Order: sequence, then C-alpha cells, then structure tokens
Amino acid sequence: MSEDTQQDIYPSMTVARERESAKIEPLQLGKRLKEIRMSHGLTLEEASKRTGLARSTLSKIENEQISPTFQAMQKLAGGLNVDMPQLFAPPRQTRTTGRRDITLVEQGKPHPTSTYEHELLATQLTNKKMMPFKSQIRARHFSDYPDWIRHDGEEFLLVLNGEITFFSEFYEPVNLNEGDSVYYDANMGHMLISVSENDANILWVTAS
Repeated sequence: MSEDTQQDIYPSMTVARERESAKIEPLQLGKRLKEIRMSHGLTLEEASKRTGLARSTLSKIENEQISPTFQAMQKLAGGLNVDMPQLFAPPRQTRTTGRRDITLVEQGKPHPTSTYEHELLATQLTNKKMMPFKSQIRARHFSDYPDWIRHDGEEFLLVLNGEITFFSEFYEPVNLNEGDSVYYDANMGHMLISVSENDANILWVTAS
C-alpha cells in the first residue's frame, strides 16, 4: 500500500462534512413570514384581516423593521394556520433545478483505502443530497478493520459482481451475491468483505 493511500473511511463522509462546514444563516423572521404568506397566496391586506394585525405592522415585520411581540406571533400563527415553530424554521433556499452529472464508465474519481478501491461518481455536482460510488472490496477478513465503520446518514448497497459478507452491529452477518442489495442506517456499525474468488464490486449510494 503506498503512502499516498487515503485513510480508510467512506468517501460519503465528506457529504456530512460539507454540510457541517456550511455557513449557518441567522434567522430572518420577516423573510420567513413573507414566505408563509406568499405560499398561502395572501396579500398583506388579506393577511392583516386574518391575523388582526395592521397591514403596516405586517409590512414592517416582513422588512425586519420591527420585531413582533409574543402576542403578535400567536396572532400570526393562528391567522396563517401554522404552528408557532414553523415561523422560526429557516426560509427555503432557492436552488437551481434540472442539474445533471454524467460519469462515463471508469471515468470516476479514484479514492483508494486499505480495504476498498472506491470510484466516486457524479463528482462535478456540489451540495448533493446523495453520494454515489462504486467500490472494489479488498478486505477478506473481519479483522482487516480496526473497528466498526459508522457515520451519519443512510446507505444503499447493491452487489454488482462477486459475493460479499455484510456485517452489521445489531444483526447476524449475511452473504450477498450479484444483484442482492441492502439499505441500512449508517450510524449502525457496519463493514463488508469479499468472499468470492475475485474481489467483489458494489454500488454504494449514501444520503446524509
């Protein structure tokens, strides 16, 4: 194994790290209120009638010129037919839709470790909700791992060829062959080894 071989972790863990490092935007109550009002198709005048708050008051709240009292918050929640916590949820971010990323065969980004030979797919897209990658399973024994692998998110695994043994913290080991799959909580300790003559290959998809 060369000195350049990367640490034995799932590349999917970088998805969680990207999210952890993302800037947390401060709460903009006015923006959130306007978003809710617009989602109901209400004008300021109509929202005023529903909530019992003056139109000018609503306008000032939405423009962050004043902060509503708790009593006003109750009127807003009741008039807009939402629960109070919904007023404090961060506003939805506008995102570009229709993205795509094509990875041609054997054109993924290599990510070797001591137990896997990963090929990362769809690497041109950032802020993905899923991380797909193919892996050649080098590990042959349970003892090849120093400990259970755990990370945030959920994972789907599909065996492309060969045979693997899938170990998980709370279940008995199970052998999976070509075409078999498993979906699991990645916070649960897990690991896998090849048991076929040649190293097995799998498709992994992680959602954080």
